[in-house]
Amino acid sequence: MEVTAKTVRLRLIDESDAVFVVGLRTDEKYNKYLSAVGSDVEAQRQWIRNYKAEEQAGRQYYFIIERLDGVRCGTVRLYDFKAHSFSWGSWILDENKTKYAAIESAFLVYDFGFQNLKCSASHFEVMKGNEKVASFHEKMGAVQVGEDQRFLYFEIRKEAVEVSKDRFSRFLRG
Repeated sequence: MEVTAKTVRLRLIDESDAVFVVGLRTDEKYNKYLSAVGSDVEAQRQWIRNYKAEEQAGRQYYFIIERLDGVRCGTVRLYDFKAHSFSWGSWILDENKTKYAAIESAFLVYDFGFQNLKCSASHFEVMKGNEKVASFHEKMGAVQVGEDQRFLYFEIRKEAVEVSKDRFSRFLRG
């Protein structure tokens, strides 16, 4: 399964991605606002094997973000499915990303959630202090609906994403 934008695509993770994922998740440039993981590649491979059962059951989807030339440049995961909403996170883009990889991958996530999963909204959290990502989501149309000591909680409706897609269309055209 794969979804494609102008310069990047999302494809489901497989065991051969373990080294890449561990490298991203343990790199201090990218992991400041993520939950900590170990550096054991074999443990990551085992996690991916276990995850595949979750994927088959439709309980979560973990994607590798890659440029159209096949170079991996990030990850993103959809999970915590509720009646008409999904959450997403584990969103990392590295130095190999394309200029508009962030906005393209976000729209691909929403397209997958709204079209494939038939959801009408998304809910997610952003770790406090991660102003750049919180601002990005707000510009996309997300609304902060709560917070606790560690996180800001957001929701975004399908209609808000469609408005944003029109507003950002110059970045998305081929």
